[in-house]
Amino acid sequence: MEDSALLTPSRRRRKRKVRGGTGNNSPMNAALLLLKSFVGTGVLFLPRAYLNGGMLFSNLILFGVAALSYYCFVLLVQTQLKVGGSFGDLGGALYGKHMRTLILASIVISQIGFVAAYTVFTAANLQAFVRAVSDCKSSISIQWLILIQMLIFLPFALLRDIGKLAFTALVADAFILIGLAYLLYYDILTLNANGISDIIMFNKKDWTLFIGTAIFTFEGIGLIIPVQESMRHPQKFPRVLLIVMIIITVLFIGMGAISYAAYGSQTETVVLLNLPQDNKMVNGVQFLYSVAILLSTPLQIFPAIRIAETELFTRSGKYNPWVKWQKNVFRFFVVMLCAAIAWLGADHLDKFVALVGNFACIPLVFIYPPMLHYKAIARTKFWKVADILLCIFGFIAMAYATTLTAMSWATAEPKHPGYCDERGTTVGF
Repeated sequence: MEDSALLTPSRRRRKRKVRGGTGNNSPMNAALLLLKSFVGTGVLFLPRAYLNGGMLFSNLILFGVAALSYYCFVLLVQTQLKVGGSFGDLGGALYGKHMRTLILASIVISQIGFVAAYTVFTAANLQAFVRAVSDCKSSISIQWLILIQMLIFLPFALLRDIGKLAFTALVADAFILIGLAYLLYYDILTLNANGISDIIMFNKKDWTLFIGTAIFTFEGIGLIIPVQESMRHPQKFPRVLLIVMIIITVLFIGMGAISYAAYGSQTETVVLLNLPQDNKMVNGVQFLYSVAILLSTPLQIFPAIRIAETELFTRSGKYNPWVKWQKNVFRFFVVMLCAAIAWLGADHLDKFVALVGNFACIPLVFIYPPMLHYKAIARTKFWKVADILLCIFGFIAMAYATTLTAMSWATAEPKHPGYCDERGTTVGF
């Protein structure tokens, strides 16, 4: 998760970073922070994404996205080690204020997209939980659950210190681990009992949806620079990052492929909904994972609010109540904007996630890092050509995949009936 996405102080006057880092984190601590930043909701969207892409295509593309993402992360780290500063500061130092603004805007857009996706995810799982524990006698609409979450997030948005959210992040991590472990356990039981389901190797209709979801899944770029700067020896960061990327790539491919093999064409947008809804253990896992993402969402809102607030407000509200409440109203507005976007994307969560990945995340991962590397480090013709080609690839991928995803959304078929819809007994609001 992009908890503190590039909120590090500016170091524009420094030409070269000193050998020591600004913190005392060991490689192990840095690895744990990175694992936390990469493993969130994305892994639960992957099985449905495998249905959209097909088994063979999805495995190849997910591996390719992982390798290319790692390469771009290393480009960003190398640039930061030479120039110093946050992601936005790098753009400002190398290309001017407009590039800094563009990078910060991309970060804000991606964070708002993450928050909206998290909100819909939580709403869908809580709705399934309510229906299951009431034996389909009660239900709460996705829209009402989005509004309830918005009311919960409003006071969290007033926090000025991200450290106050550390405990919620720890609890969320524990719940996520429990949820993934149980999902893998049940997937293996299903495969053992029923064999491989009706999978396909390539889905020529919806394959672009997989690309966006795959990029969305590797959602940790916002913590790359902060974690690297927190290390006692930042030069060791690329090796730590490589180990983490190998671990999460194996995890993502494993969870996506195994769950898709288990459920095939019946794979739900959130794979937890494929588990038997009349099983109390499943209900508990759904609830815990929903709480985990609910607790994680304020961490996603924080960077977007802080970046936008810093750019829009020039005065501090620390000693001026009027300025402080102007900022508070703005923070409320950001939360309500996230809820409104979640409301609009609620009926097609898989396509919404793919759109966020294609439009908001591709520039941050595949366009900006090679641009910064080209200006700061690339000196030979080989590296300059490599950076230029990667930028061109990023632009083409963003435009093509975003367009096809939007078209797929516009022509989407209605969702197939769920557990309670098939029984026809649900009442609620």
